Amino acid sequence: MTAQERAAASREQGGGQRPVYLDSHATTRPDPLVVEAMMPYLTERFGNASSTDHAYGRDASEAVEEARRQVAALVNARPNEIVFTSGATESDNMAIVGAMERYTDRGDHMITCETEHR
Repeated sequence: MTAQERAAASREQGGGQRPVYLDSHATTRPDPLVVEAMMPYLTERFGNASSTDHAYGRDASEAVEEARRQVAALVNARPNEIVFTSGATESDNMAIVGAMERYTDRGDHMITCETEHR
């Protein structure tokens, strides 16, 4: 079943209306300007930004670095202060490790709970 068929089936089950999406912490609809800027990298200039030994990777790497510069300018930071992660778990782990490294003079353990990321 295609995504369009699933959407149609969902609308049929809900009386012709799509349900309201309320999980914007997990994902949000991208701004049309973002979609427009990303489209070349999703269709023609795709590549692994970490594999710079070929043109696809170099194009992707340069695009990531340009995005890093743009984000840094938006938040008044240096580009090397901007870190892109694959998602919330990686981001949480980086923050926890960073806090542990910053406060090594206060001890060698951290107390946390499972609610920091659900």
